[in-house]
Amino acid sequence: LLVPAARGAACPSPCRCQALGEARGMHVDCSSRQLRAVPALPPGTRSLDLRNNSLRWVPAGLLDSPPGLRSLDVAGNPWHCDCSILYLKLWLQDLPAAAPGSARCARCARCASPAALRMKPLRELTGNELGPCKRLLPVKCLQFFWRDLVLIAGAIITLLLAAWALKFSKKLVCQLQLRRGSGRARLLSRLTPKSH
Repeated sequence: LLVPAARGAACPSPCRCQALGEARGMHVDCSSRQLRAVPALPPGTRSLDLRNNSLRWVPAGLLDSPPGLRSLDVAGNPWHCDCSILYLKLWLQDLPAAAPGSARCARCARCASPAALRMKPLRELTGNELGPCKRLLPVKCLQFFWRDLVLIAGAIITLLLAAWALKFSKKLVCQLQLRRGSGRARLLSRLTPKSH
């Protein structure tokens, strides 16, 4: 929600920004600021330092807004490792291994809670430890799935009934034609004179 408002903004107020060169973008240092949420990032952000804050999770999509973000350090935060951490875990996995700071941040980012996962590196989390993340799939999608499944089943049943009705009607038409044909044949045989 904060990103669109700050697209034209320069450096977020609690952070320090340093230009990396005209074509190389900007380094945003938000370390040790007691942040509870990731601030809106300037469009040219290439490197982000979020070490030693009070971050527990990162909203999905937030790190995708500066398309050139290549380096991220998130160590020293009390990450809560449930389904809400999945976005950050996957984002860190997608960082190129050669990116500066990428190996460091992936090694040092550790879970603070729940107790069973305390001190476990984010990159080592498995699906079993995160539990069933059903809420990542919107409920409306599930509703559409079941609705579509019922509609498809209804369409198949309707087609089968129509095929059966068509087959039955052909059989009925054939029987009627045979009966009419046999009555005409008798009528014709009565009307035709017998010549001996």
